[in-house]
Amino acid sequence: MTVSIDPRPTYFGDRMVVTGTYAATDTSIDLSGLLASIDMATVTPTGPLAPATLETGGNADASDAAPHTFSEFATVDGTTITVHTPAAAQATIGGTFFAIGRRS
Repeated sequence: MTVSIDPRPTYFGDRMVVTGTYAATDTSIDLSGLLASIDMATVTPTGPLAPATLETGGNADASDAAPHTFSEFATVDGTTITVHTPAAAQATIGGTFFAIGRRS
């Protein structure tokens, strides 16, 4: 696993903001060493994406469908962020993450 956590978290009250990066091989980010629970999390892929060619009106066709118009997204379970892709066969790209949670 190549998750890298920024060593400068931000605190406000009993909450902590944690940022970092994850690699294309990472499907989960464990923050149990820092947070008791996660309130919200986002992932932002930084690798190359297939071009999104969204068209409107009479030009809209099957080329506008997933997976190439969407990228990775995250779900949270306790203190773990899970990285998902819109299509089962699609590989993760890697990128940055952002989480806010209760300090442990």
